[in-house]
Amino acid sequence: MKAVFMACNQSMYDAVIDIMDEMDIRGFTGWEELIGRGTGDGEPHLGNHAWPAMNSALISVMEDDKAEKFLAQLKKLDEDNHKQGIRAFAWEVSSMI
Repeated sequence: MKAVFMACNQSMYDAVIDIMDEMDIRGFTGWEELIGRGTGDGEPHLGNHAWPAMNSALISVMEDDKAEKFLAQLKKLDEDNHKQGIRAFAWEVSSMI
């Protein structure tokens, strides 16, 4: 099992949820308002007067093969909307209840 964490511009959040629905990824925990700044180009999302945009994030635990496909879909979404920004990564889950 993998835990996939994803952070993105709030404008992309619904598109991520749509991907999850299409892939039948049901369980997740989400945060609607986060601040952040990417490691490369793009504008900071700090929720202030200078940088008013905000980020959203979610984490979901899923089977390894589904996690790889989900990350691939997120990568495509990021490539299609590069300036909006999406970052995602996966951790191994050794046990869960």
